[in-house]
Amino acid sequence: MTPHDEVGQEEARLAGEWLKGETIHAAYCSPLSRARDTARAIAGHHGLEVQDLPGLIDLNYGDWQGLPLAEVKIRYAELYRQWETAPHTVRFPNGETLDEVRARALAAVDEVLKRHPGQVVLLAAHRVVNKVLICAFIGLDNSHFWRIGQDTTAINRFQWTGDTWNIMMINDTCHLRGMERGPYVDF
Repeated sequence: MTPHDEVGQEEARLAGEWLKGETIHAAYCSPLSRARDTARAIAGHHGLEVQDLPGLIDLNYGDWQGLPLAEVKIRYAELYRQWETAPHTVRFPNGETLDEVRARALAAVDEVLKRHPGQVVLLAAHRVVNKVLICAFIGLDNSHFWRIGQDTTAINRFQWTGDTWNIMMINDTCHLRGMERGPYVDF
């Protein structure tokens, strides 16, 4: 993963400004730099240290990692079509499946719930991780992956009631209103 560009840095800064008046007790992130930088931009307003949570790391795209999308569409044409139409059935060559991402991400969330019962916790992850977690939280399997929108630095809020997740907000980008942004791109 490459670090944030100037736009990503500004989005992270704006997320931090937007959330500075919120109560946040702890902050965790994927160990990859974009998620860490975003978490730090938010947690800094709360005097919190950001802790790496490896279960939130982005999907391992295997042989697709680092390839331009145009090249993926040619070299892996059939698998890419499958990814677009039935993402829950795809295993990336030398990589992961969405079910594997979901299992490790849910285990990470469970670990955080045990560490911080009743507290507000910031989790900074990646689009794929967020989408599979949202599917899990709202009772959908990964076949619904493409139905979940996740913009960069989107804010999602869920509340754990002790036996279920309540949806408070999904894909909020109010903090980015002043930025000029292109069309939504999911992959």
